[in-house]
Amino acid sequence: MLRLYESNILTMKKNINASHTPLYREAGFNLKDSKTTQEAFAEELDHPHEPENYIYSRYRNPTTVAIEQQIMELEGCKWALLVETGMAAIDVAVSVFQKGKDTRPWLFFHEIYGGTNSFIDTVLIKRRNLDVHRFYANDGLYDFEELERMLKEIQPEFLYFEAVSNPMLIVADVKRIMELAKQYDCKIIVDNTFGTPYLWKPLVDGADLVIHSATKYMSGHGNITAGVICGKDEELMKEAIEYRKWAGHFLSPDDAYRLGTQLKSFNLRFKQHCDNALALAEFLQNHPKIEEVLYPVGISPNPKRSCCPVWRQRLWWHGHLRHQRRIG
Repeated sequence: MLRLYESNILTMKKNINASHTPLYREAGFNLKDSKTTQEAFAEELDHPHEPENYIYSRYRNPTTVAIEQQIMELEGCKWALLVETGMAAIDVAVSVFQKGKDTRPWLFFHEIYGGTNSFIDTVLIKRRNLDVHRFYANDGLYDFEELERMLKEIQPEFLYFEAVSNPMLIVADVKRIMELAKQYDCKIIVDNTFGTPYLWKPLVDGADLVIHSATKYMSGHGNITAGVICGKDEELMKEAIEYRKWAGHFLSPDDAYRLGTQLKSFNLRFKQHCDNALALAEFLQNHPKIEEVLYPVGISPNPKRSCCPVWRQRLWWHGHLRHQRRIG
């Protein structure tokens, strides 16, 4: 005789008042009857950020959603989606604009993370055969006349750039870049991993999507890899949820839980990063064996690291620097 048993689910009837987000390790969630199941799958067709009934952790997980809500508060956005790496965040962000034969060209700044350039070459061009263009800096400086020429000629679907370039720490005139992009009806994707929401919130200034490698400053402890896509447009959110679900780009609830605990100290940690980096940059700037210190702002007369108006208000120091030793 076959007997069917309901899942052993504990229903809490008291206020727990916990200070930490619960960790839900379920792969699939209990849908108590056929009516609930039908309602859950019907709702899933609309790709809500926080569903009434969870179905499967690859779709959404309550622990992960709770940490996404932490990031929404930090970033000042209407939605955030966690994925397993920063590269996965890049994949989700650009793929929502891929529309088969109707896909318009995509334009990327060249002065970005090397892994992103490899992704462009080996995935977007080699495997997907997409029409991808790059805007190159001229001796570390951005020529905005050339950028406008490319925007006008190519008519790209989106423009992708980093607020502070990795690894050369070129500070972008983000206001000028976004003004030009909007002038030519071009969406804007910003990788703000190095800038962080502590220093700049691109969505507030008009970006369409913002990504972070949360492995870096957001986590800050070197014990997880994670990425996040942030936005304000609901249709882009639905596209991103759909792509994340079927591409399998999902952060585990365990890693989400750990990231949530680490985010609580983000503001304190990042300020200390910046204080430490500035002190070290000032020390190295005056060291006889150091030829050049590349620091985003504050100490370098190099125009590559001059502040644009937006950054002057928010970025007077930073947590990264590079230096070159003298030979001889």
